[in-house]
Amino acid sequence: MRYLPLTQIDRDAMLGVIGVATIDDLFVDVPEAARLEGPIPGLPMHASEMAVERHMTALSRKNLTAGEVPFFLGCGAYKHHVPASVDHLIQRGEFLTAYTPYQPEIAQGTLQMLFEFQTQVARLLGTDVANASMYDGSTACWEAIGMARRITKRGKALLSSGLHPHYVSVAKTMAKFTGDALETSAPTLGADTDIDALIAAIDTDTSCVVVQYPDILGRIADLKPLADACHANKALLIAVVTEPVALGAIKAPGEMDADIVVGEGQSLGVGLQFGGPYVGLFGCKEKYVRQMPGRLCGETLDADGRRGFVLTLSTREQHIRREKATSNICTNSGLCALAFSIHMTLLGEAGLRQLAAINHAGAVAAAERLSQVPGVELVTTHFFNEFTLKLSKEARPIVRTLADRGILAGVSLGRLYPGEDSLANGLVVAVTETTTAEDVEILAAALQEVLA
Repeated sequence: MRYLPLTQIDRDAMLGVIGVATIDDLFVDVPEAARLEGPIPGLPMHASEMAVERHMTALSRKNLTAGEVPFFLGCGAYKHHVPASVDHLIQRGEFLTAYTPYQPEIAQGTLQMLFEFQTQVARLLGTDVANASMYDGSTACWEAIGMARRITKRGKALLSSGLHPHYVSVAKTMAKFTGDALETSAPTLGADTDIDALIAAIDTDTSCVVVQYPDILGRIADLKPLADACHANKALLIAVVTEPVALGAIKAPGEMDADIVVGEGQSLGVGLQFGGPYVGLFGCKEKYVRQMPGRLCGETLDADGRRGFVLTLSTREQHIRREKATSNICTNSGLCALAFSIHMTLLGEAGLRQLAAINHAGAVAAAERLSQVPGVELVTTHFFNEFTLKLSKEARPIVRTLADRGILAGVSLGRLYPGEDSLANGLVVAVTETTTAEDVEILAAALQEVLA
């Protein structure tokens, strides 16, 4: 936001219009114990604009920029190349400044973009229908659990041990307010998923089973047996996809009879951006569409027979039927959805499959090379562009050591699962089209040195 200077005369005039004598009068409702009596301790006083710029630039240089060092981080946030045309197009004024249209049919361009986005997401996830996006993957995951409760009238969800722990954390936070019982555990550092255990745990109280695909360790499982078991017990299968590029190479969850498929769309068009904003994907079977949260754009004909777009479903908390709202999510990640859609359009189906093939081939080559390092064991056998290594030493300090050397080696499972000693040596490594053979050699040499 731009700096807007105010003089004391300006402030006095504003206070006079409001009807208070001092700025402090605006905070009378804040308890006195919660108010500061002076400047915030530890923060410097004001400085010149040039001094602040120099200071902030110096702070920014302490960061390791993803594009400037060997980068192997993943676990739900992936570094892919985003074409320059994506950024150019989303910054056009008619897109960049547009907010949720409250008289939506006027904003035909926005609605058409969302309609195209929904079509792309539905095809990608293998579902009948998809909504106009959610905030991010983790909140989409929780919304799916809430949707399953409304459909089944049951309150117990089984969460796979392979579900991202941050997604589990969000679900647990929200479940405090709904009373849903969530059953989950930490994963086992091995090649096998917990599909069989999930099937055995389904009972007549189960509303849904939530499974990540590929999971937090990069493992890929056939979801069809799990879907069949869920449906035999009148429960729903929810599949979570944190790396949508994978669906250019592996079967979509909807094609394996998953009832609801959610995910994180950051990989396509959005970029890492220090953890956000991201864009949630949400698709489901058509028979459940009226229980789907968020917004749905549809195609129609106007009075003159011309093609047009409308908000077909929009039962949101801020609209007139608020007591029947399916969610308190009151907007979609519109600009990020646009970036996703532009990137998908530029790739096309053939391009997405080619991109997926490049990712997978690079990951296979990296896994083979890294597993040759003494003290490194490849855990994941069936994977897309992300796999787990078991090191001969605890992974977390090794990740820190290599970061100090300018190598972002991956995500340690000790960071994701603190206190789980059986996972402490696990390291999740992601490889995308941006990873070079030289990057892999640099990581292999560094691991060999620190594990010696």
